[in-house]
Amino acid sequence: MNTEQFTEMLAAKGIALSPQQLHQYETYYSTLVEWNEKMNLTAITEKEDVYLKHFYDSISAAFYFDFNQPLKVCDVGAGAGFPSIPIKIAFPGLHITIVDSLNKRIGFLENLAKKLGLENVRFIHDRAETFGQNKEYRESFDVVTARAVARLSVLSELCLPLAKQGGTFVAMKGASAKEELDAGKKAISVLGGKLMDSHTFTLPEEASERNILIIKKEKSTPKKYPRKPGTPNKTPIE
Repeated sequence: MNTEQFTEMLAAKGIALSPQQLHQYETYYSTLVEWNEKMNLTAITEKEDVYLKHFYDSISAAFYFDFNQPLKVCDVGAGAGFPSIPIKIAFPGLHITIVDSLNKRIGFLENLAKKLGLENVRFIHDRAETFGQNKEYRESFDVVTARAVARLSVLSELCLPLAKQGGTFVAMKGASAKEELDAGKKAISVLGGKLMDSHTFTLPEEASERNILIIKKEKSTPKKYPRKPGTPNKTPIE
């Protein structure tokens, strides 16, 4: 996907990008490739692949959820900033908090945010399990996002405690979404969530399946969740 196709395909979805925003994506790409030589951020480095599989794929969450409002968004385990930084560039009014367990990645994100001139972004070095028990952040976000972090039964325990009541957990999944949803139904319910919508689409060009799950936070999450680091992965709520 070249930059022209990227711009046109987003415009077709009602997302118009200014020259400044397109310049920010270019800077994002060059900074990602530069830092990737020093540390492992992504296996995808070809420009057209980054635009398709990282930038366009991240922004696809906005095809099914309205980010064009001043929301407080938490991105769990964002790695090199996906999906929240591409979404933030497209929707500058968002307040973004990224939590990641690797300090090197936080260093990359801080450098990137400066280069892109992003405002209302913060990057926190922490495990999602301990972050979710932090009173300052617990149940304080309008939206919590995650992309390719863990299977849904585990991911729900990392994300739903951070969403406020009435907030939304937007889970970005591949072709295994239906099986993960079947296995994760109990976890979603126990943690106070309810699946509101599930959207399936095909990523352009490579034609791989993508799923966007919209989970509403209906009730407060019981205090014991998230459990200690590593526990959700070893013994998911099932």
